Amino acid sequence: MREGCSGGEAEVVARVTAWFADAARTLPWRSSGVTPWGVLVSEVMLQQTPTARVVPVWEAWMVRWPTPSALAAASPDEVLRAWGRLGYPRRALRLRAAAEAVEERHGGELPETESDLLALPGVGSYTAAAVLAFAYRRRSLVLDVNVRRVLARVDQGVEHPARSETAGERERGWRFVPDDDEQASLWAAASMELGATVCTARSPKCDPCPVAAHCSWRARGYPAWDGPPRVAQSWEGTDRQCRGWIMAALRGSPSPVPLGDLAWPDDVQLARCADSLVADGLAVRHGPRLSLPGFEPVPADSDDEPAVA
Repeated sequence: MREGCSGGEAEVVARVTAWFADAARTLPWRSSGVTPWGVLVSEVMLQQTPTARVVPVWEAWMVRWPTPSALAAASPDEVLRAWGRLGYPRRALRLRAAAEAVEERHGGELPETESDLLALPGVGSYTAAAVLAFAYRRRSLVLDVNVRRVLARVDQGVEHPARSETAGERERGWRFVPDDDEQASLWAAASMELGATVCTARSPKCDPCPVAAHCSWRARGYPAWDGPPRVAQSWEGTDRQCRGWIMAALRGSPSPVPLGDLAWPDDVQLARCADSLVADGLAVRHGPRLSLPGFEPVPADSDDEPAVA
């Protein structure tokens, strides 16, 4: 790891952070007073999910569960219903598991060291680095897909980074991280914003880019990506869509749902996806029916009709 940046890297950092001062989007988790817990929640929700979809869910979530202790006390079905249609619902259960760990190990306060953050369920190297940068204003290497794309173009002269992060990429990334904690966290936010709004994957806006003059990819004449084909993920008819269909039905029902009532065109795929949801802890079987985890049937001697026949 190289300590701090200099020369061309320092010029890129200066230009991008100056641009960010005027161009930064107003996002609720960037507001003053947002807790480290709020930053962690935003980072988990933003994984593979567009920002516009995350904003209303994050805001409602933070009203309902403003602390790790509050989320740890919630039931899994409450958490999955609140997660709604953000997708990849295992993230919701991992976030709840992380809240439980914070409550048990750290007295309800999100830890401030990388090792303690990495020990939390569902927290990987990127999320730990992002929390250090955005919640605690600590120097860290924040490499999401947007930052990786910016550095691939500016520093390496290629259209896209490799599909998987490499040791060499991390080593080069550190060259752009300022020594100063505050400046380093500012660079992390600014470079991410540049990739998300200007240096986009499909239609980069090179004319207003603050580092167009320093971009190696531009200087080389925008050579096309020569790596493996980058194919967009399909959705229609996939197991992902089928799992989402089942989860939507479970979230919308106060009682277990008969699998046969779900109007999906492929019964074999439906059964397979139901099995996978159960295996992932996202659904529970009640005979031929499914519910979200944490559902409790009404006792048979209750005045109400039992929820499970």
